[in-house]
Amino acid sequence: MKGLITTLAICLIAFITNAQVKFPPLDKSPMDMSCYPSGYPVLKMQGKATEPLFARVIYSRPQKNGRAVFGELIEYGKVWRLGANEATEIEFFQNVKIGTTKVKKGRYTMYCVPYTDKWTLIINKDLDCWGSFTYDVKKDIARIEVPIQKTTEALDAFTMSFQKLSNGINLIIAWDNVRVNMPIGL
Repeated sequence: MKGLITTLAICLIAFITNAQVKFPPLDKSPMDMSCYPSGYPVLKMQGKATEPLFARVIYSRPQKNGRAVFGELIEYGKVWRLGANEATEIEFFQNVKIGTTKVKKGRYTMYCVPYTDKWTLIINKDLDCWGSFTYDVKKDIARIEVPIQKTTEALDAFTMSFQKLSNGINLIIAWDNVRVNMPIGL
C-alpha cells in the first residue's frame, strides 16, 4: 500500500510540475537551414548522398508582410544580420574561397551591408550573436561585394539556397524583389 501511495504522489508531483511548463510562442521568423548538396541530411540517411556535405547555412526567415523591406525595414549602408533574430551562421565543411580570400573549414557568422545596387557580404568569426548589435569589424575574415539582381516575383519570406557551379557553389540570398549570389569557390 505504501508503494502505491508513493507512486501516486510521484505521479501527482510530476503532473503538477509539467502542467506549469510554459512553452514560448511560435516565432514569427522561423529558423531554417539550407545545405549543399540540397537535402543532404535526408540523402545521407537514405544512403543516397553522392557528394559530401560542402556547406550549410542556418538563418531566421523574416516575412515581408506588406512592409517596404530594403531602404526602410533594412537600412541601406548599415550592417544587417541577414535574416532575423540570431545572426545567420554558415559552416564550411572544407576550405573555400570567398572572393580572393581563403576561408578555412569551420563555422562563421554572416552579415551584410546592403546598398541600392550591391551588397557587401561579410564572413565573421564571432559566433552565437543576436542580431548585429555586437558586430565587430575586427573579427571579419572575408568580405565580398556582389551586385543585386531585381526579380519580377517578390518573395514574402527571406530565403537562402545553394546552387552548384563548375568551380564551387553560389549561396543565393533573396527577399522581396532582390536577389544576390555569393560565389563560394573550392
